[in-house]
Amino acid sequence: MGQSLEKILQKKFQLQQFRPGQKELITALLKGKNALGILPTGSGKSLCYQFSGYLLAGSTIIISPLISLMEDQVLQLQKQGEKAVIALNSSNSFAEKKWLLEHLEKFRFIFMSPEMFLQPQVLQKVQQLTLAQLVIDEIHCVSLWGNDFRPEYRQLAQVLQQLDNPLLLGLTATATPKVIADIQNLFFYDDSYVYQGSVERDNIALFVEKTEDKAATLKKFVHKTAAPGIIYCGTRKMVEEIYQEFKLYLRIGYYHGGLASNERRQLQQQFTEGQLDWLVATNAFGMGINKADIRSIIHYDLSDSLENYVQEIGRAGRDGQASQAILLYQTGDESLHYYFQKQRQEERRVFQFLIQQPNVDESNFSELQRKWYAESQMEESAAIIQRLTQHESDKFSQLNHMLDYIQASGCRRAKMLAYFDESLAEIPRNCCDFHQAKLLEKSTEVFTAEKTLPNWQEVLLKLFKE
Repeated sequence: MGQSLEKILQKKFQLQQFRPGQKELITALLKGKNALGILPTGSGKSLCYQFSGYLLAGSTIIISPLISLMEDQVLQLQKQGEKAVIALNSSNSFAEKKWLLEHLEKFRFIFMSPEMFLQPQVLQKVQQLTLAQLVIDEIHCVSLWGNDFRPEYRQLAQVLQQLDNPLLLGLTATATPKVIADIQNLFFYDDSYVYQGSVERDNIALFVEKTEDKAATLKKFVHKTAAPGIIYCGTRKMVEEIYQEFKLYLRIGYYHGGLASNERRQLQQQFTEGQLDWLVATNAFGMGINKADIRSIIHYDLSDSLENYVQEIGRAGRDGQASQAILLYQTGDESLHYYFQKQRQEERRVFQFLIQQPNVDESNFSELQRKWYAESQMEESAAIIQRLTQHESDKFSQLNHMLDYIQASGCRRAKMLAYFDESLAEIPRNCCDFHQAKLLEKSTEVFTAEKTLPNWQEVLLKLFKE
């Protein structure tokens, strides 16, 4: 290889040292070993496949769950000077997809959704590639017991043999022991290398604010809390309502899955480059975002699981500096998630009834039910129903753990770590509200700048005074 990994890191990526787990995973891959990395949010998971992708011969395919995440990673690589990178997903036109598939071998890094990857014509093209490695990002999505289970992720295990079992890297930020065991049984059952980091981020102080008026409480926090920050909401409607509330006197934007891809890219770029102090968003925002100085994460609505909550707050303080996670809770907030769960239960019951009919009419299915029906062509219907029922039970349990965290009478950090079978070795200096953690407030300069009237308002005031 000639140069040491550290020298390559400095020369190619302009970084002085590896973060925990990065070098170990890269070394395993360069030795031809499959590797599974469980690294906390913000620990630089993408560097692992980028680094090995430059040293291994052939193309690197990265399976990614969200178009927005693919766009983030493509943009990041392009900023680093990489031209041979593409995203192949449903946002491509027919002509674009056709051209990309015909020229797939020209690209070093290829991002795909699992649905795209599993299409027969795509798999056929992939089989013709010199494949350096296959990367499954957010690999917890394969698990029946995970919070974000995606059946297409699970099907990936079935096609690896068609590709002559390529070198495999799995990456995730949050996974319980049960989820990790499921991942290993599917993909990493031999002498694969496994690196499991802690979910602990000791530079993020934890707060829960119980209130009977969330809107007023949010206003209080936004005015005094250090920015830049993200305000997470449970629905698109709430995202837009909060944006309307603050847009006249804050540098704020909003982001959700209903925006066009160019709008999402523009907002993300504005936030990343410091043109916005706050972004109100659903959890569609954040995966792969390359912004190290986010100081505050405020949850206006609670997450549906501790897995998701840990991942979302992990977007703060990637520069290692003091940051904070503030969860606003009003009695009954969990009803939103109960509503979503009941909706899914009803869809499952209707689906169970429809597939038992002699002549199944797919036109009666919802989009989700069509996906389940497609699975039933490869797996027995009874097994599908059993898995869906178990998933409903797991979602209910995960929400209860989230509520336990909110109602905790002791250290919140210890409670969070215990969920992932970890223990708190040492109480950080600014741990949580139970340990009287101090809120990170904005500087006087920032607050004054926020209150400064725009030029046109100053002109009007002068005119009226005269």
